[in-house]
Amino acid sequence: MPTPFADKLSTFLSRLSATAKSAVKLALSSRSVNIPHIRRDAPLYILGNGPSLRDNIENDLDLLRHNDTLAVNFAANAPEFALIQPNFYVLADPHFFQRPDDPNVAKLLASLNAVTWPMTLFIPVKACLAPGTICNNNITLRRFNFIAAEGFPWFENLAFSHRRAMPRPRNVLIPSIMIGLWLGYTEIRLLGADHSWLKTISVDDNNRVVSIQPHFYKEDSREQQRIRTAYLSLPLHQVLESFHIAFRSYHRIRSFADRQGVHILNCTPDSFIDAFDRATTVKTTR
Repeated sequence: MPTPFADKLSTFLSRLSATAKSAVKLALSSRSVNIPHIRRDAPLYILGNGPSLRDNIENDLDLLRHNDTLAVNFAANAPEFALIQPNFYVLADPHFFQRPDDPNVAKLLASLNAVTWPMTLFIPVKACLAPGTICNNNITLRRFNFIAAEGFPWFENLAFSHRRAMPRPRNVLIPSIMIGLWLGYTEIRLLGADHSWLKTISVDDNNRVVSIQPHFYKEDSREQQRIRTAYLSLPLHQVLESFHIAFRSYHRIRSFADRQGVHILNCTPDSFIDAFDRATTVKTTR
């Protein structure tokens, strides 16, 4: 049976190894990025694309229109996008930059190029955009390091503070929250962050994983088929491991946010994210 000393030694060596690997990765792939520290006392509303966002759009549209908001992924393809007019937009999945032949990606780019209000678009440092892909003077393009840092807490905090890395970014909400922290918001509120995939995941008679991931908007058949195909190629343990990494990253974000004096509130009813304080209303109390 391991002794307390053996456990501590094992933890130390594990963190040492993770720190060394992350340091090499940051040295090779991380870049200096220009994310302005704007320091807002009003909250930032991060709009996940979960189905619960539909209720917010129907009941809280005026509040969303008059507060700073951040949208993600295919949200620009929804008709409500032009009504909310988000201040910020985050794309992280390589699919958006590697598959311009995807009709949904083409529609997304067209929607972004049709934006008529000032908006900042964040994309990864290594994302390749062909010249003229975004040709809208209303959009300011910013880059962020879509890289994980793991190891000793002091090392992680240093990498996060200097915008060189983030907790393992298994989905777009993780970099979105980190961008909100880097921008200087003191309160971040999450909407549409249902993350209730465990309710819908199953395995069919051919041992293929089936995962239904509904959004607040209606996806066309091509996007539904793309998501289904992606999961069919993965064994269940890898899918669950991906969920595990994402939920663990939220706890790491919570720890970093607490150090920065930033309050993250999850305003999503029945959300599976257990790292952040819950709020029963989307309205700020300040």
